[in-house]
Amino acid sequence: QVQLVESGGGLVQPGGSLRLSCAASGFTFSSYTMGWFRQASGKEREFVAGINWNGASTYTEDSVKGRFTISRDNARNTVLLQMNNLKPEDTAVYYCAADWTRTRPIATQPSEYDYWGQGTQVTVSS
Repeated sequence: QVQLVESGGGLVQPGGSLRLSCAASGFTFSSYTMGWFRQASGKEREFVAGINWNGASTYTEDSVKGRFTISRDNARNTVLLQMNNLKPEDTAVYYCAADWTRTRPIATQPSEYDYWGQGTQVTVSS
């Protein structure tokens, strides 16, 4: 059974940091590109960051570049999103997702991803 379980969300003040974690099981994690997406209330799901199967390549959306860092540990089937200098506009439900590929570039469209977690809420507010 495929599972992606996110954790690490919560309430944080502007300028603060959070580290999101996604634990994967039920599939060959090292054969998948992993992505983080977010969805704010009333808005469409949007790409945040992605990392290829071996961690050699990453891609980060412009609005979070320099603040968010994606990484993965294939030995632990885990992908992380370190979020620093958080802003109120980062408030959203954050999802991790898996795209079965070792060859295609990191995808930014949700439709390209095969598996999804249930999401974790991140709220940035004073």
